[in-house]
Amino acid sequence: SEAAELLGLMHYMEGMRLLTALELAAPTSDENVTVTDTELSGVPVRLYLPRRAPAGLRRAVLFFHGGGWCLGDAGMHGYDIASRRISNELDAVVVSVNYRLAPPHHFPAQFEDVYSVTKFFLRSKVLSQYGVDPARVCVAGDSAGGNLAAAVAQQLPEDPEVKAKLKAQVLIYPALQALDLDLPSYRDNAAKPLLPRPLMVRFWSEYFTSDPALREAMATNSHVPPEAGHLLPLVNWSRWLPAAMRGAHAYAGPALGGAGLARRYPGLLDPRSSPLLAGQARLRRVAPAFVLTCEHDVLRDDGAMYAGRLRAAGVPVTHHHAEDAFHGAVTFVSWPLELAVGHRLLNTCVDWLKDNL
Repeated sequence: SEAAELLGLMHYMEGMRLLTALELAAPTSDENVTVTDTELSGVPVRLYLPRRAPAGLRRAVLFFHGGGWCLGDAGMHGYDIASRRISNELDAVVVSVNYRLAPPHHFPAQFEDVYSVTKFFLRSKVLSQYGVDPARVCVAGDSAGGNLAAAVAQQLPEDPEVKAKLKAQVLIYPALQALDLDLPSYRDNAAKPLLPRPLMVRFWSEYFTSDPALREAMATNSHVPPEAGHLLPLVNWSRWLPAAMRGAHAYAGPALGGAGLARRYPGLLDPRSSPLLAGQARLRRVAPAFVLTCEHDVLRDDGAMYAGRLRAAGVPVTHHHAEDAFHGAVTFVSWPLELAVGHRLLNTCVDWLKDNL
């Protein structure tokens, strides 16, 4: 992808998306679940419906895939397997959303797509159509999808048009803030697969713009404008991280600068893109959360800090930290990318949903 971009053959993310295409599975139904590609609120989704006769109203999970807001698809093998399992084992309707990707679509397009589908699905007429209990609906996602799920969970209680409330949110190694890209986890895991720091910086910058100036500023953690200084306590890892994750690192906040960049790309300071920037009053209203973090992951500290901030706001939180896992592990559940840790973490997520949704 880097070589193709340097040669002017294609954008870096276009090259990366070729890897996504290799992982796609057709919408194939089986003896337990009917699988179809359709649209909800004008947005493409993959819909999973249990085939057995319902014993009553069903649960529902709206799932948002990862891929740095630039890659990924609901039809990738790992997501397809997870969605089938959730639909079959929980007797749940699963809506896996194919939101628009960057480039060419930048923030807030991705958020708007997943929010539009969620809001549409929560209408009483639609819930009734699918036989879903309005009190047992969850949003979930991994990585960038975890970011989108957290943002949706924050926005819904603020929306006077939405009457139903989410029962839960499942955030799998979520990316939750773009303000400080020098957390201990970014330092400890800067060169580790599958998400080295330069790639995460690229994902964050592409979410907002293809302007390389933002990417260059993010790479040196000097993209935060002076007027955002009041937001830094919300992402101050020396306060919100457990001591074990802080380790021997010394806190140094981002170098203030980048005022022009922040004016051109205001999404940088928007809690819909960085849910960790939400105030306590906004957090207090969100659904109970399951947060999965992995030790060998640049995004480890985002999830851990969010779990701490949610607890401080009085929100019930289950924080499961996998000491032996890496970013993306939950999708490693099918040949040739099949690992025991992937099955274990997926089982953990499914079991939590069984008990809490």
